[in-house]
Amino acid sequence: MNRRSIFTLAAIAALGLTLLPSSIAAQQRTLKEQLVGTWAFVSCDGTTATGAKIPACGAPADGILILDASGWSANVITPRGRARFATPDRAAASADQVKAAALNVTANFGTWSVNEGDKTITRHSVGALTPNVEGGMLNSPSVSPATN
Repeated sequence: MNRRSIFTLAAIAALGLTLLPSSIAAQQRTLKEQLVGTWAFVSCDGTTATGAKIPACGAPADGILILDASGWSANVITPRGRARFATPDRAAASADQVKAAALNVTANFGTWSVNEGDKTITRHSVGALTPNVEGGMLNSPSVSPATN
């Protein structure tokens, strides 16, 4: 075989690999590998013991969940339409303004893992806006991949 034939075959092989559907590669990845990334908040519903869905966040909200490959996560959810402080200096805001701004805000970070067998995610809080959450298990909000 001459050099031109080898180059042509290599180019065809490279083109073929780039044209493979991405779903083929995704099917070979573990659930954890598929979940790594930044996810935008979709909903915040709880489930009662009877299986009924109930709103868990109160007002409509926005948020983000970040799951990194090393097993760390961060999550922030804020209600839409919160009142702004009367002053641009947050240190000068009144206690009532700070309380109203923090109400229904969820912010935490910690570790996460996946049980590939039963396809569940476990998140453990290391630090949080609400101290009572620290050291406990976290529920994962409904999310979708974030778009820029």
